[in-house]
Amino acid sequence: MTDAATMAGLDPATLADVLRLAGSTGFDRLQDQLRRTGGCTDPIRLTGATKLLDPSTKTVLHAYSTTDEPGGVLRVACGNRRASRCPACAWTYAGDTYHLIRAGLVGDPAKGTPDTVRDHPRVFATLTAPSFGPVHNRPGKRPCTCGTHHPEDAPELGTALDPATYDYAGAVLWNNHASDLWRYFTIYLRREIARRAGLTQKAAREQSRVSFGKVAEYQKRGAVHFHAVIRFDGPEGPDSPPPPWATLDLLTDAIRSAAARVRVDIPAAGDQPARTLRWGTQLDIQPIGAFGNGEDINEQAVASYVAKYATKAAETTGTVDRRIGNKEALDLLDVPGHPRRLIEACLDLHPLYPDRKLRDWAHMLGFRGHFSTKSRRYSTTLTALRQARADYRAAEQRGALGLPDPDDHPEATTLVVAHWTYAGHGHTPGESWLAANIRRDIQHNREARTEVHDLEGDPAWLPL
Repeated sequence: MTDAATMAGLDPATLADVLRLAGSTGFDRLQDQLRRTGGCTDPIRLTGATKLLDPSTKTVLHAYSTTDEPGGVLRVACGNRRASRCPACAWTYAGDTYHLIRAGLVGDPAKGTPDTVRDHPRVFATLTAPSFGPVHNRPGKRPCTCGTHHPEDAPELGTALDPATYDYAGAVLWNNHASDLWRYFTIYLRREIARRAGLTQKAAREQSRVSFGKVAEYQKRGAVHFHAVIRFDGPEGPDSPPPPWATLDLLTDAIRSAAARVRVDIPAAGDQPARTLRWGTQLDIQPIGAFGNGEDINEQAVASYVAKYATKAAETTGTVDRRIGNKEALDLLDVPGHPRRLIEACLDLHPLYPDRKLRDWAHMLGFRGHFSTKSRRYSTTLTALRQARADYRAAEQRGALGLPDPDDHPEATTLVVAHWTYAGHGHTPGESWLAANIRRDIQHNREARTEVHDLEGDPAWLPL
């Protein structure tokens, strides 16, 4: 447990709760539970029991109940992907995303993606939003339009130079339709590929497949943009090589043309004019090189970048990470001016476009899509990765209990009888302090392991 000098800085209520927990008979088991959640910020509390039976003899091989657990509950990690809500669970989510993206770049037979996928043409593309008005920025060595050389952490970066003329309504409507823009982009991309190959769309589909994995990121101005790994495959996906005509140049050219074709029309409503939403002109497409060959954009860098932003959302712009019911709440939450105006625009536009649910997604500045998505055959799935982790932990548990491995003894079937009830979530003040210290220790250990991997030249999943 942390030393008394560190505990001396605690507020009286937290200190009293920590001392109460430290003096309880279940303190070691409590620490073990918190460690198993990774120091989760807001764990789910469960009550219940489970039995493992031999179905032929009805013999109880193992029994567990939360009755003897600290507080009579089992604490389970919340699984929230947002780093602002739970850094521990967000790190796990980012790690899974990293392995998912990397498997689609270098291959991983254990995850169902062959190593040969590394030879397929693939690019890292960034599709951005258009301008909604000039904002404070850092244009290289030149000063901002306002005449100031802003430091990297300047709070005014991304905010409107003139809030009175900035198109806040257009910005949140663009965010709200960003997923539609991406969907149309994928449709047009396949059409552009077929046209450049001199094939019908049906023939192109019979010879090739386009796979992708993408993540959404907020720019400082509050506009969403997408980073995507886009890859050429054969007709069966990563298991088959792409045809000879499916080149990197053809893919790059098709992406540019598809992005330029996309448009989403929004009808006029109330005081809002009709709008045509498009991608911004800043389209970046870079080929992805093999790891370790000295390229600026390589497999490791791309997977780490995508994984990092899979756990972040609009709160990086100064807004909040939960729903806002009305404008009065903005005063209580002390939301800065630029994101506040974007949120207010969502609330004002909601009655005009009720089907777009802008009020529900005001805290996301209008964006209502998934932050990380992939095509079906890009690589493995998050579900499969989570199941693999659960299977590993189950195998550890069986080994600790001396139970047979079903893979080694298929005839040794078992029956699980369980009953669980939700009993709340979160920590007491003392538990929260303990979890934070456990999370910090785990983070330090990960950083130390990463340094070792870097010194040895071995790729490692980099912590957030």
